[in-house]
Amino acid sequence: TVLPPLVVSTAVQCINMPLVRATITLQNPESPVRNIRESLRKIHASHGLSGLWHGTSAGILKTVPKYVTAVVVKDYVGKALPPVDPTSPNKDRDNLINSAIKSSAAGVAGAALTNPLDVIRNEMFKTNLGLTDAVKALHKELGWDFLVRGMSKNIVAVSIPVASTIFFTDAFIQYTNSREDC
Repeated sequence: TVLPPLVVSTAVQCINMPLVRATITLQNPESPVRNIRESLRKIHASHGLSGLWHGTSAGILKTVPKYVTAVVVKDYVGKALPPVDPTSPNKDRDNLINSAIKSSAAGVAGAALTNPLDVIRNEMFKTNLGLTDAVKALHKELGWDFLVRGMSKNIVAVSIPVASTIFFTDAFIQYTNSREDC
């Protein structure tokens, strides 16, 4: 079901947004701030308390579909893979290989789907524009090419944490289940 990742990823995005905004501010080479605390203080001083959550709309539009897509793709690929023979002496290894395949596919699919929203969110942070105005500015500057700007770097940066989360969760579940069988 998609409801748990939908609810959890929305809540996490809302809670985490000030830190996301602060760290992206730090990544700007022209930024005068040296750490996250200074970055948070500067954002608050410049834009008020609500400024700490600027970009939440794009963050939710980006994160929620990423995790929902990842879960759906993981389940789809898991069903498409050949079943592991439960009597095989290599069943644990084969289960981990299947988990790596479906986790990797899920991470890449989620990252590719949401790349445009990463671009939009970062533009919102950089320019302090709202969602619609940031899209208009990006389109005016780059045309529709903004949809794939930074895609290769984003695929790596986003898919690895998503795939790792899914893989290690699967591995933990497999380990727990094998311990219960003993």
